[in-house]
Amino acid sequence: MPAHVPDEIFKAYDVRGLYGEQIDGDVAEAVGRAFAHVLSDLGGTPTSELRIGLGRDMRLSAPELAGRYRDGIRAAGATVVDAGMVGSEMLYWLVGARGLDGGLMCTASHNPKAYTGAKLVREGAIALSGDAGIQDVRRRIADGRAGRSSTSPAPRGDVEEVDIYEDFQADALKFIDPRAVKPLRVVVDGGNGMAGPMVGPLLERLGLDLVTAYWTPDGEFPDHEPNPLLPENREFIMRKVVEEKADLGIAWDGDADRCFFIDDRGRFVAGDFLTALLAESLLRKAPGEAILYDVRASRAVADTVRQAGGSAHPNRVGHAFFKTRMRDEGAMFGGEVSGHYYFRDFYCADSGTIPALLILELLSVEETKLSELLDRYLSTYFISGEINSTVEDGPAKLAEIESRFADAKIGHLDGVSVDYDDWHFNVRTSNTEPLMRLCLESLVSVEDMERRRDELLGIIRA
Repeated sequence: MPAHVPDEIFKAYDVRGLYGEQIDGDVAEAVGRAFAHVLSDLGGTPTSELRIGLGRDMRLSAPELAGRYRDGIRAAGATVVDAGMVGSEMLYWLVGARGLDGGLMCTASHNPKAYTGAKLVREGAIALSGDAGIQDVRRRIADGRAGRSSTSPAPRGDVEEVDIYEDFQADALKFIDPRAVKPLRVVVDGGNGMAGPMVGPLLERLGLDLVTAYWTPDGEFPDHEPNPLLPENREFIMRKVVEEKADLGIAWDGDADRCFFIDDRGRFVAGDFLTALLAESLLRKAPGEAILYDVRASRAVADTVRQAGGSAHPNRVGHAFFKTRMRDEGAMFGGEVSGHYYFRDFYCADSGTIPALLILELLSVEETKLSELLDRYLSTYFISGEINSTVEDGPAKLAEIESRFADAKIGHLDGVSVDYDDWHFNVRTSNTEPLMRLCLESLVSVEDMERRRDELLGIIRA
């Protein structure tokens, strides 16, 4: 592969690297060109007949790099449908709603400001992954099958510029009954990402009492990094909810395809429990549907789904696996511990808008507080959260753990899952780093969870 297009930018779920050092304009153009050819291969459609969506987030490098992605796609002969600055899920919506052949979102999601990258989807907003598509892009660049440059004599594709905000927001609002939402007091933290322009108008339309923070897109991220999963990035909103006596808080990551919730007591809501609440809300409207949850999740999810009349199915971690299985099997909803929530009626894509709307509707209809809905989980399911440990030989460690707990029910859907009647855990190795990830739950007590967690960490880190 040419030295200027490093292997390491091609990740399991996206293209990502440091702006200027790993990804510059030339790399972006090469990726755009190769991506168009890969879409042609996947769909059996000549590149000259392809229509490919393009979006970018608010990062400082995004205008330049999105322009170069566009140049590369056009150099391959494809037409670019350019939505400008949007949230990632808006790009997914564009691809699905307009029947495009694929889409490229110029974003580095929740990463610090030095990063850039691209999320890639094919027709139907189906995500490319390291297993299916992303490595094909890398190989096409490496062996020169993506063309030489945007100045090649091949006919260049056209550009259509579109404004999709109004249509996207109208479609998102269909997931709830707007008239049911009460004027709740809500603290919202956009992390200076795309949530403000994407979700803000919908929240205002619902008549909420909004307390906005970091609501204006700013690629400098002057206040905190746009990653609410890190405790230091959510300290502000947790305090603010309590200070404002708000009903809840909602925070988004940089490209706004994930949202995170703070209850009225200022507590961060785990993704497992939020998945359970969303599933319950959706199943009330459509009983009997299938729900996907990731292998790390609390048993609260499966228990809640069954009690609500649905069928619960564990799934491999990762958006490509969720979106593909939802499409193949028709599951209504899928949720991951990491805050990705997928909806069949949203092209099986993940959204940071729809969960916010659903929770606002749920609290209004139930006439209850988020903390009260969570108490039933917090008093029954005691979770460790995901804990990372450096492990040099991941496969050997997984084998050791499986051997030590051979009397349990063992699963291999993703890493190793070990299930007992009153506790369980999952251990997985990272795709890109020498890390092992542990998620453990006890149905006995916090103390029991902590004891078993420490026992597992002792084995993992030995």
